[in-house]
Amino acid sequence: MKLVALLVPAVLCAQPYVLGPDSQVKPGIPKGKVTKYSWNASTVFPGTTRDYWVYVPVQYDGSKPACVMIFQDGAGFADESGAWRLPTVLDNLIQEGAMPVAIAILIDPGVLPAARPDQMARYNRSYEYDGLGDRYARFLTEEILPEVGKQYRLSADPNDRAIAGSSSGGIAAFNAAWERPDAFRRVLSFIGSYTNLRGGDRFPNLIRKMEPKPIRVFLQDGSSDLNIYSGSWWMANQSMALALDYAGYEVKFVAGTEAHNSQHGAAILPEALRWLWHDYPNPIVAGKSRGAERHYITEILDPATDWELVGEGYQQTGGLAVDRGGNVFFSDPAASRIYRADAATGKITLFKEQTGGSRGLMFSPDGRLYAAEFDRKRVVAYSPDGAKLTVLAAGLQPNDVAVTSKGDVYFTDTRAQLLYQIPVGGKARVVFDGKRDGNIVMPSGLRLTPDEALLVVADSYGRTAWSFHIETDGSLTDGEPFYHLELPDDVNTGPVHSSAEGMTFDTLGNLYIATNLGIQICDQPGRVNGIIRNPGPGDAASVVFGGADLKTIYAAVGTKVYKRTLRRTGVFPWQPVKLPKPQL
Repeated sequence: MKLVALLVPAVLCAQPYVLGPDSQVKPGIPKGKVTKYSWNASTVFPGTTRDYWVYVPVQYDGSKPACVMIFQDGAGFADESGAWRLPTVLDNLIQEGAMPVAIAILIDPGVLPAARPDQMARYNRSYEYDGLGDRYARFLTEEILPEVGKQYRLSADPNDRAIAGSSSGGIAAFNAAWERPDAFRRVLSFIGSYTNLRGGDRFPNLIRKMEPKPIRVFLQDGSSDLNIYSGSWWMANQSMALALDYAGYEVKFVAGTEAHNSQHGAAILPEALRWLWHDYPNPIVAGKSRGAERHYITEILDPATDWELVGEGYQQTGGLAVDRGGNVFFSDPAASRIYRADAATGKITLFKEQTGGSRGLMFSPDGRLYAAEFDRKRVVAYSPDGAKLTVLAAGLQPNDVAVTSKGDVYFTDTRAQLLYQIPVGGKARVVFDGKRDGNIVMPSGLRLTPDEALLVVADSYGRTAWSFHIETDGSLTDGEPFYHLELPDDVNTGPVHSSAEGMTFDTLGNLYIATNLGIQICDQPGRVNGIIRNPGPGDAASVVFGGADLKTIYAAVGTKVYKRTLRRTGVFPWQPVKLPKPQL
């Protein structure tokens, strides 16, 4: 699919945009019904009230679920004599068979009414539309779609759902699909506001790094669009189109000469809908366009595999560790148990119970399993068969543990903001104080680089993972907030942080770090090059390479453990590997 943006000459000639035949009422075409409703029972946006309209085509008879389209700024789209003429366009295209039978929900942004005549209402449009995160998607999927579904049979298949909008409504449409591709797969965005009104300018960057999602995107903008304090709409839409193309999305960008208005978008609305629904009902699949071959993440992901469930039903999962045979161990801190997943059969067995709320786990070269017993406030080591336990440190509250090839042990005390070292045969000593020596607010996961030159410590409260040089006596020097992580989109409460925790390395020195945004992959210079999506609901707490060939990455997410084959090979954390020179 060619991107029009790549072919636009430096100077565009202004041209008139007029409504074509598909935007005009045609003789003999059955006319769908548009009905107005109001919604004032939102829990996602409490206190707000809004109008919405439901378009039902004549062809809908309730015998099977209908496809669904949602349009933001519904009043403008619902007006049969307005700029967009949407009901007429839908009548014509559905009758022609250019798109499936679809019920359209045309919804306005919310307003919090004023309490008195002399007070101003609060208008939620920018908050709902320009704000990132899953709020608006949850509003649609948890409130509006179920409400309309009380009257009509609506398809729950995301391939049958499209979402559209103009300006801030355009970014709202894309954001809803981006956050919930399990609910929306088709996006129409006219003069979309992908600028820094509320952080929307981050999208091109995230698109280039995130594992591709199954979304088809139509973009339109004009060279005379807004250029104001938050950015240039024209440049932002081109950046979006280029990023989507690079990342392997099925994307079409139609460029014009208009300003920030609906004139061009309305004129090409029928064309846009035809493209959006072309080849229906074939499913939209992630990363299948020509651009996917360039996406860096495809160098890491195996296209023939996806996440597979390893085990579920635990109270909590974390602390992934691999032994010499490639078998993966993980902890259930809430249940005080440690489990073993066999590298060959995948069978999960109980390794040890009553483990004192063990969190982080790590194997040493001699086959012992080290554990950070959070509840018992100690660091211990189990013999390979689990029968013998040795206490290495007590009176602390460890979270994660790392072991060198010589047998030195490092661990984090998250609450106290401390890093400890236990030299072979020695006692635990503080090697870094987050309050005194630097600004690590919540030191959580930690790993040695494959060559054991550096110790990496994740700060789950911030957006960085720190890198420390390991001296010959095991002390830490020259600490830097070295790995710069991507943060999740806006959240409802509290500060935005990465929740970075468990980490693992591959043979090239790339760091894989479990975060709330996904498994972020950092190169040796500390830059995020790619992000693998979290395999299930919740944040990834731990990752490790396992399997006989160390080409399978395991992830602990919530109450489940998953695995996925990669095109990269992991390293045993306690077996030093010389790293290649990084590309700076």
